[in-house]
Amino acid sequence: MPFLYETHMHTCQGSACGKVTGKEQARVYKEAGFTGIIITDHFFGGNTAVNRELPWEERVDLFWKGYEDAKEEGDRIGLDVFFGLEQNIHFDEYLIYGLTKEYMKAHPEMEHWTRHEQLEEVHKAGGCVVQAHPFRMRNYMDRIRLGLKYCDGIEVANAGNDPLDDARAWLYGKEFNLVMSAGSDNHKGADWPLYGVSLDHRLTDIKDYAKVILSGKQPELLIPEGRLIMPADPVIDERHKAYMLDDDEQDVPTTKEWTE
Repeated sequence: MPFLYETHMHTCQGSACGKVTGKEQARVYKEAGFTGIIITDHFFGGNTAVNRELPWEERVDLFWKGYEDAKEEGDRIGLDVFFGLEQNIHFDEYLIYGLTKEYMKAHPEMEHWTRHEQLEEVHKAGGCVVQAHPFRMRNYMDRIRLGLKYCDGIEVANAGNDPLDDARAWLYGKEFNLVMSAGSDNHKGADWPLYGVSLDHRLTDIKDYAKVILSGKQPELLIPEGRLIMPADPVIDERHKAYMLDDDEQDVPTTKEWTE
């Protein structure tokens, strides 16, 4: 029996761009037959719904509201709900799995972690880091940055991406033998395609999912057939060229575009 999990999603309580509550999200995924979901609202480096002027502990409490709302409903209807977050560092974004509210309250410095610090400290806490939609380009970004040295895996299928972005991520992940995940990046609830991963066991907690990623074993991806096939004539313009982040977290132009 497969166990289906959403790995990347948002609520209006934690993400300024979210359109529905955690409770509403939980109902959507229960009805769709998922075993569980991981709420990954935008943290304070990104499009958070939390007022950054508030005291740290109050901000953390507010940030957790979307997850807690989903968890309460999940417990009622029989859906596993776990906590994660999505952090933005100069427009490359990372999904962090494995931190508790108590940990976050005790570590206000995490808001300003570098990529290296983020990976190191999350590992110490028993969690993992996955680079979200690594080849996505948006009008507010200046370039694509690949955090190969700063993550445990990459998201290669995201329902909010152009299919070319996902196909490039898949080829990049295959070249470097990275663990690959899929997620819906769902901000809207029912009005959105549902992606995710299928596991051979039911997760006990979020650190159990981190262990899956850290094990190096590739989970089965829940995505539409053909999603990771490269278009016949991919067009990569100057803004879509990728840069690799080096040991000093500086951008280095890549010699490949991962289009074939």
